[in-house]
Amino acid sequence: MPRIDSLRAELRTDTPYVATPTPRLSWTVTDAAGWMQAAAELSDGGDPVHLDTRDSHLVAWPFAPLAAGERREVRVRIRSTEGAATDWSEPLAVEAGFLADGAWTAEPIGLADPVRPAQPTLLRTSFAVDRPLRRARLFWTALGVAAPSLNGEPVDDTVLAPGWTSYRQRLVHETVDVTALVREGENVLAAALAGCWYTERYGFFVFAKRVYGEQPRLLAQLELEFEDGTTRTVATGPGWRAHGEGPTVDSGLYAGERFDARRVIDGWDEPGFDDTEWADAAVGPETPGTPIPVPEARIAPPVRRVGELPVAAVLDAPDGGRILDFGQNLVGWLRIRAEGPAGTELTLRHAEVLERGDLALRPLRNAASTDHVVLGDDPLEWEPTSTFHGFRYARVDADAAIELEVTAVVVASDLERTGWFESSHAMLDQLHENVFWGMRGNFLSIPTDCPQRDERLGWTGDIQVFAPTATFLGDADGFLRSWLRDLAHEQGDDGSVPMVIPAVLSGFAGGGSVAAWGDATTIVPWTLWQRRGDLGVLRDQYPSMRAWADYELERSGGSGLWAGEMQLGDWLDPDAPPDKPGAAKVDGDIVASGYLARSLRIVADTAALLGNSDDATRYGGQAEFARETFLASYVTANGRMMSDAPTAYALALGFDLAQDPQLRQRLADRLADLVRRRGYRIATGFVGTPLVVDALIEHGHRAAAERLLLQTENPSWLYPITQGATTVWERWDSLLEDGSVNPGEMTSFNHYALGAVADSLHRHVAGLAPAAPGYRRIRVAPRPLEALERASARHRTPYGLAEVAWRREGDEIVVTALVPANTTAEVLLDGAEPVEVGSGAHEWRAPAPRAEAPRGPYGLDSSTASVIDDPRAYRALLDAVARHDPDRADAVRRGTVWAERRTVSQSLMFAPPAMLDDVDAALRAIGEDGA
Repeated sequence: MPRIDSLRAELRTDTPYVATPTPRLSWTVTDAAGWMQAAAELSDGGDPVHLDTRDSHLVAWPFAPLAAGERREVRVRIRSTEGAATDWSEPLAVEAGFLADGAWTAEPIGLADPVRPAQPTLLRTSFAVDRPLRRARLFWTALGVAAPSLNGEPVDDTVLAPGWTSYRQRLVHETVDVTALVREGENVLAAALAGCWYTERYGFFVFAKRVYGEQPRLLAQLELEFEDGTTRTVATGPGWRAHGEGPTVDSGLYAGERFDARRVIDGWDEPGFDDTEWADAAVGPETPGTPIPVPEARIAPPVRRVGELPVAAVLDAPDGGRILDFGQNLVGWLRIRAEGPAGTELTLRHAEVLERGDLALRPLRNAASTDHVVLGDDPLEWEPTSTFHGFRYARVDADAAIELEVTAVVVASDLERTGWFESSHAMLDQLHENVFWGMRGNFLSIPTDCPQRDERLGWTGDIQVFAPTATFLGDADGFLRSWLRDLAHEQGDDGSVPMVIPAVLSGFAGGGSVAAWGDATTIVPWTLWQRRGDLGVLRDQYPSMRAWADYELERSGGSGLWAGEMQLGDWLDPDAPPDKPGAAKVDGDIVASGYLARSLRIVADTAALLGNSDDATRYGGQAEFARETFLASYVTANGRMMSDAPTAYALALGFDLAQDPQLRQRLADRLADLVRRRGYRIATGFVGTPLVVDALIEHGHRAAAERLLLQTENPSWLYPITQGATTVWERWDSLLEDGSVNPGEMTSFNHYALGAVADSLHRHVAGLAPAAPGYRRIRVAPRPLEALERASARHRTPYGLAEVAWRREGDEIVVTALVPANTTAEVLLDGAEPVEVGSGAHEWRAPAPRAEAPRGPYGLDSSTASVIDDPRAYRALLDAVARHDPDRADAVRRGTVWAERRTVSQSLMFAPPAMLDDVDAALRAIGEDGA
């Protein structure tokens, strides 16, 4: 019998608290093949509300708004178009996690007389409870990070809370039910406070001044409700006590943490502790008169410990030390259990890779990423609380003999995993897991670029290209919506968008906005609408999106092109020199102008969805003008781009800038030629990489896409895996074949941007894609690769679990699909007419597609082997090469025979395009003559 499988309110499932008085409701149905919803009944304890609707995702709250502190239980039951009905769902507790307007009274407090910057601080206050308690809720936030406790017990399981926001404009508060921790009599509310993001100095190599402040601050408000109906508030302000000489001596986001167990203060956060020697806490902002935003309730999952890894291997360092290998590049810290002489100092160093047998520390740049622990008299169990590290390897050195146990703790924003991919190709599967681990490590409070060096910033370009993959792999709606709020706050009055959000690099690259990075303003909300069906994010972000479009139009000066300005372009093109990551093959103006047209189209389509017809007309016209101008300026009639580079073609196709089918095919054919000429090694950077596989597969070049995907030579997606990578690298060659680290100053081994290709694995290789926003309609369209025996993708869509899998059985491809209730699927199989199906499990069989003849690197079909040995072909090859470069022709001749194709290919690998065109034409002419 069909039943309600899940019911949720707004965007989180880890708490009953919601951040809005009108949370949207979503539910899924199981055991419901063919089910299509016709109506729903919802109840919050009063008379049920009847809705004649197909909607089951982010349905508008149909009840009276929640008042601050109010709690209700919501249930739903639904009826299908066939008249079948479910029972009522299990009740869902929904509780207002926000305070009433004007009710926030907590003042910021900190250390009154710090002796050093970013000094960790212990804070406490006591209060008495003299009558039966009904409920106690703690609302708190910090300029920095804090670990609150009540009567010596942590209030929850979060870490690094409340996370990083644009502190000057936006603070996020936690909401925690602490009723069970309050006792009759004396109680103590306390917190260990540290600076982390708030007090860090940001910059490259030489850190600048602290962007936000020198000392952290805590704001906390405990709301007590008693059985007799009375209430009481315990809030930070006068009367709190502070101490700056606790066991955490120093901490920094980049530097690490220093902990001295000899300074542990027993019972400091419990009743009965004598704090008379402590000082009064400083009350108010660090700089008097500085406004502090009124905190808003959290909408994104917090950071938590999400896993632990034991030591996988112990390695000997060249100096005789021991290196711990955890087998996985991760983000988090070490938990140690140590026993030894008091005063013994342990030094904990972290690194992602080894070089010459020891920790490779150069990629950390100015980040020490080192923790120091001094033992006391008693055995110690310790882990950091106000920093994190990116590492696979660690060294723990001690200046005396000790007993030691070490575990790696994985921390991340606690997003539910929603996407999986599996195939018969082990390295492809490892690539996909590397992408997931890269996302897990870098989705830590904000979407960062990397977790290890002196950066860890919210680079807009990285999340812009990765957002489609992110929304498949995890329930990232609330996480990204929270970050987008910061982006809107940081946006300039002219619509400009900083390259990092929160904006702590105001002077970087002159402080201006650049294409592909600033376009996160439009593309990330649009992706959330397309992949999660969240129209609310478009409504909320539309002013920001429109402001960015206006900024781009201003930069274009009415020309339809964004040209002549500094751009990052196709960042980290593999051909760019190590010290010039922006020196891409594709012209930066092509990238900027392509994104101009893309963002204008998104804003026009968003305006139409929101019912703003005037904006839809205005931006739609500008988008079409930009598209036509792009074609007229950068694309020739025969399908060549002014920058004859793969990214240029992939961008023109992926952004639908070329719409004429014949022109699109010519562009795709040229892209395939360029891919072949590289020997199927990747030739794109951050911008082109998410687009190139799609462009090939969608235009009949599946074999080229396959060889590109499965290439193991450098540069390629699988090359890092041959080097033992367990996350995606920043550079295609972050680690060179000889085991040395790339000489460029910017080399990270945990960077998700180039992992954006996983979206192609989901949608094309496995064949699971959205055909309507939020997967309300699903596309089942696998494109089997010749080298694979099977592939599958699973995704927990807003309507339930969807799955597409295919496998080879003899000369057939067997495709199976699981379609969630209340959705339909369009099925597009090779060589078959499209079909439409409803929810449930389905299977189809179709003849295996004929293998596309894999062409050699320069156009010759390997299936016509007779041509290879034909003397005419060999002479034609030499003649074509000699016309351009006699010396190279001699080098080819020394390859002895054309049949040794690899030798010839290598000799032509870096030949000029004109020469390769001539070679292609000559060899194809021989083939067409019937050789």
